[in-house]
Amino acid sequence: MATSAITNSFTKTDSSVTQNPNGVLDKDSFMKLLLIELQYQDPTDPMDTDKILTQTSQLATLESADNTNKTMEDLVKRLNNNMDMGALAAIGKMASLGTNDITLPEKESAKFEVYFGKEIKDGTLTISDTKGHTIRTVPLSSQEGKSGILSFQWDGLNNSGKKVDQGKYRVSVNYTDVDGNKLKTQTGVYPVESVRYEDGKPQMKLGSSYVPMEQITEFY
Repeated sequence: MATSAITNSFTKTDSSVTQNPNGVLDKDSFMKLLLIELQYQDPTDPMDTDKILTQTSQLATLESADNTNKTMEDLVKRLNNNMDMGALAAIGKMASLGTNDITLPEKESAKFEVYFGKEIKDGTLTISDTKGHTIRTVPLSSQEGKSGILSFQWDGLNNSGKKVDQGKYRVSVNYTDVDGNKLKTQTGVYPVESVRYEDGKPQMKLGSSYVPMEQITEFY
């Protein structure tokens, strides 16, 4: 009979039962249940002290877990805010992808971009394999006076005019600017022009492409 009284009383007095279809008790509901259980206990056979201590301990554990969840949610929000501020602060800085690799597709040309911080007077663009062997050298005489992000297209031919295998290659550049300074650059290093968000995650505009912030290895 005691069990029936507890069930009926709890059903009538706690409206959260009808609002909690998954049957998950928060700390307030747990406390209400404990108080009702104490209220309707048999006076001739009161609840065992150890049982009360056990349920009180469970309540403390539930409250601690709830506080931990709230703390973690706050931490995640702060980290997201910091990431947003970091992404916006990166605009105008240089970003490195940590590699100067390009991909030569099968039966197609490789398209890539290189950033030149100063106006070009002359120089050479070098395409090498992953072992460092030079595959193709391209003079930059046709790019004289240009600067910023320049687009290139490699037909996949080496210096002997033979088609090389598809795969990964690397691009580096040595050039002289209009003031006579000798400079170096490569693919994979670009200024951050803007930031946009996709599914809440920052995407950095490097050249003509948007790159997820986590793929960038360095800002400077």
